[in-house]
Amino acid sequence: MDAVRVQGLVAGYGGPPVLAGLDVTIARGEMVGAVGPSGAGKSTLLRLLIGRARRYAGEMAVFDVPVRSGAPAQRIGFVPQMEASGDLNFPLTVEQAVLLGLTAGSRPVPWFSREEKRQARQMLERLGIGDLRRRALFELSGGQYQRMLLARALVSGAELLLLDEPTSGVDLQTRREILELLAELNADGLTVLLTTHDLNWVAAHLPRVLCLNRTLIADGAPADVFTSETLEATYGAKMRVLRDGDVLLVADPEPLLTGRPLS
Repeated sequence: MDAVRVQGLVAGYGGPPVLAGLDVTIARGEMVGAVGPSGAGKSTLLRLLIGRARRYAGEMAVFDVPVRSGAPAQRIGFVPQMEASGDLNFPLTVEQAVLLGLTAGSRPVPWFSREEKRQARQMLERLGIGDLRRRALFELSGGQYQRMLLARALVSGAELLLLDEPTSGVDLQTRREILELLAELNADGLTVLLTTHDLNWVAAHLPRVLCLNRTLIADGAPADVFTSETLEATYGAKMRVLRDGDVLLVADPEPLLTGRPLS
């Protein structure tokens, strides 16, 4: 059984298609990154999988169950971009915010059962922030807040984790912690699909990458997919790809300022 199967997909938000002619299959247990310029359809693909964008044509299925617009996502955990994840000043504790992942906010926090609270605490412990469960959201660091979002996405038993720009706006140490945590979850059998603008992070750490620009430009291991030609077709701009053994680095073709002092 595939975790994700997309065939002939044409989709958008009621207007012109954002994605067209997309074919992608992700097997159970894979960890995959999707890259591309802004407006390429990366976030739209994630929203389609949870029923929050409109499919004009084609087929989509998660664990062999067809995805329908507006229908609740099943067996999927979704972590939005940090700036779109909610108001940090909203008066919730970490545990209360995670509990909302069990019902997508359809019940007031005080009415969760003892068993549901036990589930939330177990997930917080698993993600290394069990000691923060009574802390207010605004007291969390960036890395702690990302772990809370992961706990909220996974507390209902998700088997597919979707993350929209999980490393955006975080420092290098937090980015490393997020990667290590995702790798641990993936090693435990969780299927992971994430979007990112960080090509070098993908090149260093992810086994498979999808290059998107309204359709699929390339699909494969970063070492195979990240070529100057493919990246130019994806981004519409020239890029240099430097290789040193197993190390791959994507860079601008030349500095914007050459020998000129900054003014």
